[in-house]
Amino acid sequence: MRAIIVSAGQGRRLLPHTENTPKCLLPVRGEMSMLEVQLRALAACGIREASVMVGFRSDQVEHVLETRPVAGIDVRTCYNPFFEMSDNLATVWLARPEMDQDFIILNGDTLFEVSLLEQVLSGPDVPITVTVNEKDSYDEDDMKVLMEADGRLTEIGKHLDVNNVDAESIGLLVFRGEGVKIMKDALDHAIRTSDGLKNWYLKVIGNIATEHRVDTARITGHWWGEVDCPEDLDFVRKSLSELDQPHLVGV
Repeated sequence: MRAIIVSAGQGRRLLPHTENTPKCLLPVRGEMSMLEVQLRALAACGIREASVMVGFRSDQVEHVLETRPVAGIDVRTCYNPFFEMSDNLATVWLARPEMDQDFIILNGDTLFEVSLLEQVLSGPDVPITVTVNEKDSYDEDDMKVLMEADGRLTEIGKHLDVNNVDAESIGLLVFRGEGVKIMKDALDHAIRTSDGLKNWYLKVIGNIATEHRVDTARITGHWWGEVDCPEDLDFVRKSLSELDQPHLVGV
């Protein structure tokens, strides 16, 4: 299984931290960047290949990957030349050649403990799995999810009513078997629409869910963090620094 890490953007909501540094290279545990923490966690779960989708300051990302390789995982980069004028649907569409086997899509700003991914990967062998977290309340910025009682995803998006949702997507999805082709075909269709360059790839998942079963994996209780703003960055840095067992996140 291969991991595809979506890290082409600058992360403007984190300015001035990202003025000259891509978000994925911001340090979160000592000198370790978000990308390195992710790769170490993936390797700890037995993922041996990763494709990092790059754009903003791709030269910096490639330099770090060359000079600070992570043991146990082979990593290559794929460049999105349109990153400044597109949203992440275009980045994931450009990753289609990397989708030649079962794969994980991971947002470049999502961090998690090893046991979270181990639980997701050991779950049912279904075509498409969206990892979700349940909490007491949600806000407008959450990627909100509606599910049926059996865990089938019915809707996903930030536009959903915060008072009537079941969970949030954490930005970690798994595609197996026929799910690989379903995703590739759906991406190819979505990018050809008039607003394809301005859409998020999770909108494609919502479209898929109208025709195919999309399952969810609940990981509530496991540690994870998403870095969108300076407050999020402070949170993950503090959380990682306080871990008594560093191996929990592969570092």
